[in-house]
Amino acid sequence: MIIDTHCHIYNSEMENAKEIIKEAQKNDICLILNGTDPKSNKEILELSSKYDNVYGALGYFYTLADEISDEEIDLLDSQLNNDKIIAVGEIGLDYYHTKENKDSQKELFEKMLDLAEKHKLPVIVHSRKASQDTYDILKNHNAVGSLHSYQGSAEMAREFVKLGFYIGIGGTITYKNSKKIRKAVNQVGISHILIETDSPYLPPEDKRGENNTPLNLKYIIEELAEELDIKEEKIIEITTENAKKLFKV
Repeated sequence: MIIDTHCHIYNSEMENAKEIIKEAQKNDICLILNGTDPKSNKEILELSSKYDNVYGALGYFYTLADEISDEEIDLLDSQLNNDKIIAVGEIGLDYYHTKENKDSQKELFEKMLDLAEKHKLPVIVHSRKASQDTYDILKNHNAVGSLHSYQGSAEMAREFVKLGFYIGIGGTITYKNSKKIRKAVNQVGISHILIETDSPYLPPEDKRGENNTPLNLKYIIEELAEELDIKEEKIIEITTENAKKLFKV
């Protein structure tokens, strides 16, 4: 089994979501679908109840920081009481797209972490151009989880690992300008890495211009094997065990 620890395979993102899920199932790929808003969270609950190879992470993304209501927080709180929901995510900070609402982004992130602590769930964290603030907030919470599609420095990756986090590696490691990611991978080692696709986004180099799917995990596995000089079978074995340990799947 291979575990795609971060993807967005539901109808509001992909019209052929059910076909993609079935194809992954045929190829022994387990999926962790990540929600970002009330609509996607609802879709994930429905899909995870229907397919054995689908688990869910529910959360509210930074894009909702200025508009989320207390009622929606309460709704998410109740939705997390589900055996197929194994994490709170996708949550976090993004200063690349906007720096104007840093305070409200942080406030929402804190609320999501509080829910994770309440439900004793790991978190799946988005952090773009916000590594220090992400770290400062996480170190003040009793949280473990994954740094999704990691783009920070190797030095910061080591610090996140010390907090109990894994580094999520996706298709961007296959890009020609991925030196920073490769350095982080070498610094933390395979014992602290998870693999993901972020489908339908961030396809590997050979699939640029196409919708990404979990079947493209093979390109990430190949790249990690070459970079770390480890056999592909071992990459699959260790990253799968990492995911099982973190998410209890």
